[in-house]
Amino acid sequence: QVQLVESGGGLVQAGGSLRLSCAASGRTFSSYGVGWFRQAPGKEREFVAAINWGGRSRTYVDSVKGRFTLSIDKAKNTVYLQMNSLKPEDTAVYYCNIVSGDYNGIGSWGQGTQVTVSS
Repeated sequence: QVQLVESGGGLVQAGGSLRLSCAASGRTFSSYGVGWFRQAPGKEREFVAAINWGGRSRTYVDSVKGRFTLSIDKAKNTVYLQMNSLKPEDTAVYYCNIVSGDYNGIGSWGQGTQVTVSS
């Protein structure tokens, strides 16, 4: 069983920055790594980015490339999503989850953390 706790969301103006945290505990070694997903109002949850536990492989969807950056603190089993140059279309509830090699979330979904970007 893996437990994940997201934090760091908030309200920010367009062009601003936020850093999300995902603290993991439990049997993390059974997964590829950690992914971030988001769900905007009225839309399906979508994959945003993922990093493997070794920290050497990162993947981003095109819409966030160059603006979002993943990092991992292995000692704390915590993954960070640094979000810069935020846009109103980034507004969503952000979730982290352990992922398989094809970036599907394979753990339980938590409450997520709300990110709101005002124009």
